Amino acid sequence: MATTTPAGTPAQTRVRPRVQTAALRAALDRPLSSYYLLLGASALLLAIGLIMVLSASSVYSLRYYDDSYAVVKRQLLWVVLGLPCAFVASRLSVSWVRRLAWPAYLVSLTLLTLTWFLGVERNGNQNWLAVGPIAIQPSEIAKLGLILWAANVYARKDRRLGSVHHVMIPVVPGMLMATTLVVLGRDLGTALVLFAILLGILWVVGAPARLFVVCISIVGAVAMLLAAMDTERLSRITNFADPFKDFHDTGWQPAHGLYALSTGGWLGQGIGGSTQKWGDLPEAHTDFIFAVLGEELGLAGTLLVVGLFFTIAFAALRIAMHTQDPFVRYMTFGIVVWLIGQMVINVGMVLAVLPVIGIPLPLVSYGGSALLPSLVALGILIGFARREPEAARALAARKRNRSAGLSAGR
Repeated sequence: MATTTPAGTPAQTRVRPRVQTAALRAALDRPLSSYYLLLGASALLLAIGLIMVLSASSVYSLRYYDDSYAVVKRQLLWVVLGLPCAFVASRLSVSWVRRLAWPAYLVSLTLLTLTWFLGVERNGNQNWLAVGPIAIQPSEIAKLGLILWAANVYARKDRRLGSVHHVMIPVVPGMLMATTLVVLGRDLGTALVLFAILLGILWVVGAPARLFVVCISIVGAVAMLLAAMDTERLSRITNFADPFKDFHDTGWQPAHGLYALSTGGWLGQGIGGSTQKWGDLPEAHTDFIFAVLGEELGLAGTLLVVGLFFTIAFAALRIAMHTQDPFVRYMTFGIVVWLIGQMVINVGMVLAVLPVIGIPLPLVSYGGSALLPSLVALGILIGFARREPEAARALAARKRNRSAGLSAGR
C-alpha cells in the first residue's frame, strides 16, 4: 500500500513529476541536445511543409497548370537545391562564414537596387526580380545577408559597443538603406521584418533604450504614412480585427482563413480534406498555408508547427548563451528573430490579430526564394551546434568508435 501525505495524496504521485523533470533536464544537458533539436525540428517542419504545399496547391495547380503536382514539384526542386547548401553551410568554419559577410551585404544591396529599377510587380509589390525563366525575391535573400553582415560588424567591435556611435555606425544606416530599397518596392511587410531584425540585433548588443524609442517612433510614423498612401493597404489595416465587416473585399482572405481554422477542430479534416483551398482562400499554398494546415490537421497540427518553431528558437538560444564567440551569439540571435518573427506575423495574419501584409511561413509556405535562405540559415545554426566544445568532442568520439568498429569487423 502506497504511503500518503497528510492531504491524502500518494507520495509516489508527487515524486513522479520531479523524476520526469530531472530526466528531461538530463536529456537537454547532453552535449548534442541542441544539435539534434535543431536538426529534428527543421526536418519535421520541412516535411510538413512539403505535405501541406502538395495538399494546399493541388486545386490551384490543376486549374492553372493542368497538373495537380506542378507547384509541389517546384518546391521539391528548391528543397533538392537547398539541402546541399544547408549541408555546406553547416560544415563551414566560423571564420569562413564571417568572410562572406561583406560580399553578402553587397550582393543584397545590389539585388535590391536592381529590383527597384528592373523588378517585376506581383500583388501590388515590385519585389521580384526575373532572371530568365526564374523569378526570385531578393528581399528574402537580403534577410540572411544583412544578419550575417551586422553580426560580423558587431563582433569586430564587441569591446567598443558601450559607445552609441559604435552601436549605430555602420550597421543602422546600412540596414536602413536596405530597408528603404524594400519600401521603394512597396513591400511594407518585408520592410517591417527587416526592421524587427535590426531591433533584435540592437537589443542583443546592448543598445540604449532611447535608441529603441526613437527608431520605433520614426518607423511607426513612416509605416502609417505609407499605409495611408495606399487605399487597399489602409483598408486591410483598419479592418483586420473584424474581417467580416468588409467580407467581400479586403476581409475576404482573412475571413476564409478563419473559416478554415474553425472547421479543423481538434484533429482536422485529414490531409487533402480542406474545402477552402478550392478557390475561396487566396494564396492557400503561400501566405495562408497555415489556415489550410489548421483545417486539415486541426489544432493539434497547428500547435505542433508552432512548437517546432519554438524548439528551434530554444536550441538556438542555448547556443547563443553558451558560446564565447560574439559573432556566433549575434548571428544566432538574428536568425531566431527573423524566423520566429516571421512565424508570429504569419500566424497572426491567419488568426486575424494582425493585418495581412504578405509574409510567408518559413519552411512551410511555397516559395524557393524564402526556402533557400531559411535552409542555409538553419545549416549555419546546426554548424554552430556541432562546434560547441562538448558537442565537437562527442562527435569526434563517436567517429573514433565507428572507425574502431569497422576495423574490428575487418
